[in-house]
Amino acid sequence: MSYKFLIATICVTLLLATHVPTAQALDLNPLTALKSVVEAAVEDRTADDIATDLAIKGKLTANVIDKMGSDVISIGADVYEQVVMLTGTVETGKQKTQAGRLAKDVENVKNVHNEILVIKAIDKEKGSVENYVDDSVIETKINAQLLDAGGVSVTNYRYRSVGGRVFLLGRALSNAELKKALAIVKGIDGVKSVKSRIVVRAKK
Repeated sequence: MSYKFLIATICVTLLLATHVPTAQALDLNPLTALKSVVEAAVEDRTADDIATDLAIKGKLTANVIDKMGSDVISIGADVYEQVVMLTGTVETGKQKTQAGRLAKDVENVKNVHNEILVIKAIDKEKGSVENYVDDSVIETKINAQLLDAGGVSVTNYRYRSVGGRVFLLGRALSNAELKKALAIVKGIDGVKSVKSRIVVRAKK
C-alpha cells in the first residue's frame, strides 16, 4: 500500500467517523474503522478491498439512516470483505427487516448478517437502569485483550456489544485462533452472550 493511499484512507476514515448524524445515527465504530488503514500491512487483503469496504460504510449511512428516518433507536454497521454486520436496536421487526433490505441494496455488498435486536422503547427505558451495561467499555476490553493475547490477528476482527450481547465479524487464520478469540471475549466482564460471524481462512 502506497504512502499516498494510506494518508487518503485515513482522511476518508476520519470523515466517515465524524460526519454522520449523532441522533439515531448509524454508528460506524471509529475504533474498528480506523484500524482499516493499517490492515494491508498485516494481512493479505488488497488496498482495493479495504477501500471498497470503506466505501460501503459510507453508502450504508445514506441507504439505511437517511431512508429509515429518526424512528430507529440505534443501528451499528461493520464491514469486512464486503460482508455487512448490522447491530443495534430498533422498536419493531419491520424496522429490522427494512434495515437489512436497505443494506443489501448497497453496491458491492456480498452478504448481510442482520443482528439488530428488536426492543420496544419502553422496555429499553425500564432496563436501562436495572441492567445497565457499558458497551463501549466492553468493546475497548475486547480490543485490548485480543491485542495482548498473541496469536490473534485482531485487525481482521470487527466486534459490537449491544447490552452485553457481543457480535463478531471478520476472519480468523485458523480454527485454533478463532477458539482462542472466542474464549477471550466470553471471559470479559459484562458479556452476556457471543455470536460469531467469523470465517476461518488461512493467508494465501
